[in-house]
Amino acid sequence: MTKYIVAGYAVDSVLPDMTREDLQKLTHLNVAFGHVKNDEITTEHLKNGEVVREIKRDHPNLTVLLSIGGWSAGGFSEAASTESGRASMAASAVRVLEEYPFDGIDLDWEYPCYGEAGIGSSPDDKQNFTLLLKTIREALDAKGSRDGRHYLLTIAAGADQYYVDGTEMAEVQQYLDFVQLMTYDMRGGFQILTGHHTNLYTPTGDLFRISTDASVNLFVRAGVPKEKIVIGAAFYSRVWNEVPDRNHGLHQMAGSTGGYGPAFAELAAEYINKNGYIRYWDKEACAPYLFNGSSLISYDDEESIQCKCDYVKEQGLAGIMFWEYGCDPTHRLLDVMHQGLRGTPVQK
Repeated sequence: MTKYIVAGYAVDSVLPDMTREDLQKLTHLNVAFGHVKNDEITTEHLKNGEVVREIKRDHPNLTVLLSIGGWSAGGFSEAASTESGRASMAASAVRVLEEYPFDGIDLDWEYPCYGEAGIGSSPDDKQNFTLLLKTIREALDAKGSRDGRHYLLTIAAGADQYYVDGTEMAEVQQYLDFVQLMTYDMRGGFQILTGHHTNLYTPTGDLFRISTDASVNLFVRAGVPKEKIVIGAAFYSRVWNEVPDRNHGLHQMAGSTGGYGPAFAELAAEYINKNGYIRYWDKEACAPYLFNGSSLISYDDEESIQCKCDYVKEQGLAGIMFWEYGCDPTHRLLDVMHQGLRGTPVQK
């Protein structure tokens, strides 16, 4: 039986709330976030380090990674720009693994060659990103050789053409255990045209043409093996306001960009077929959305995540991941992932 990845991001503050049952449903846990400061990985934002130790002690088969970066978290371009900076960052990665029981490092540089998030960037990031990952990989392998084990190195990658243009994915992938495609936020923050932000396929009428499937194909063409690709799911929503009441609000020019909307638990309690919102299913996109006549909400639910799980198996991908654990205390979405890809009952 193929062992698929079911990976979840959890911000440090929600680690104490993770249940034993949910931890058993995951194969990988990405703890967010460490940062890069003065060419070194820092864990000063990690306030629940002892909880990490408890999780790893109680769930030794769970792979726990420290995710570095996130939106607006800089320091990467500067560290990657020199051989000494890359060596310093790699050495700090090893120190993190010696201080905490992490099984590896997940880099979430958003994004090489781009400064839209208010961080340092340079055209040289394209080559320097490759060199940085090579240097970290070599340092982790050296530690692994001493410890008699393998330490993982993964990345979270932007889902569209810009990310492929700003990186050398064919070279990068050889240093990585897998690539996590952030196939969410694919529209919203910068667009007033309504649409799905985490859809599996591109539906008719979608001018942006971006989808999970399009992203997978993009990265495969860029040289990433399918068996190293993990697709993303969203435990939160995007919402547009002042939307014309046409086509149930889909593919309309709104009066706002698609800002962050309610988390899934709040959607389930207050929005899905409640308080004037009607749930619609876009069968072409394999994605749900809500519309109340003036506001459109794009999100993932059990049906869309099941479609993504089926897609992972059909395409021979590595698995699925999600952002972020604290958004779904109902446990419904992770349950679907577990059943869809792992297919075994959780031990009570």
